Amino acid sequence: MADRVAGGAARSVLSETIARLRPRLHRYCARMMGSAVEGEDVVQDALLKAAEAWSNAAPIENPDGWLFRIAHNAALDALRRRARRAELESEDQDDMVSPRQAGFDPLATRASLQTLARLPAAQRSAVTLRDVLDFSVDEIAQLLELSPPAVKGLLQRGRQRLAEIAHEPGDMRAPQLAPAERVRLESYVARFNAHDFDAVRAMLAEDVRLDLVNRLQLSGRNEVAPYFGRYDTATHWRCASGVVDGKPAVLMLDAQDSDGRPLYFVTLEWRGDEIVAIRDFLFARYVLESADIAVSAG
Repeated sequence: MADRVAGGAARSVLSETIARLRPRLHRYCARMMGSAVEGEDVVQDALLKAAEAWSNAAPIENPDGWLFRIAHNAALDALRRRARRAELESEDQDDMVSPRQAGFDPLATRASLQTLARLPAAQRSAVTLRDVLDFSVDEIAQLLELSPPAVKGLLQRGRQRLAEIAHEPGDMRAPQLAPAERVRLESYVARFNAHDFDAVRAMLAEDVRLDLVNRLQLSGRNEVAPYFGRYDTATHWRCASGVVDGKPAVLMLDAQDSDGRPLYFVTLEWRGDEIVAIRDFLFARYVLESADIAVSAG
């Protein structure tokens, strides 16, 4: 009985820590991956690994640091898989330079995910942890298993590179979808806004998957179809065709605020004219903070 009580208390500590840290974990992973959506994938992977490891771990004095270490390693694993898939060459290692005092640099908080993604992974990690998440140099050194001088060197080189990128000419073209993508997305949005959910359900593939992020996952048309019932009875939202991190998405907006920023978004995956995957970020709105979002341009 005592073991069960202790196990339940330990799981409660993990659940509370995850709930408190999840938005910060996402801010970190999104910047490591250069994508808010891929960052959430990494967070989910990291939290699964944490749940598996928690019951077998020795008493953890610093759960926050422990979770960030797992998220950091999960992000590095994802970057390695991406590099293998794309057959990219390994990043060149910069020579060590004399570090300056590692203070707060607001440039990193303003940089887009795509800009940060241009830094080598080690620099990206150090700059994000220090300048976005406000970890101390000593905390970063412990998390990354580096010396404080090495962390300061990463910060100096990363900040210097961000400053160089900030002075490069920007590409101000509005994001564009391929014609076929745009037609499919606009058709979905039009049916959704008209509350024609029978027509929306008709677009689902038999093997469609739903990920209501941070809540539940369902598979198959019969299981996923009732998901639209909540939207059918609601009147406080409208949606628009958009682009999130360069990919097509449904932007969910306040119906009473015509010029407002999206409240959250939904991504769709297609196979031909059928929807095979839906990811709804209603319960993971923290993803919005890091996402590069635009109303789609034709």
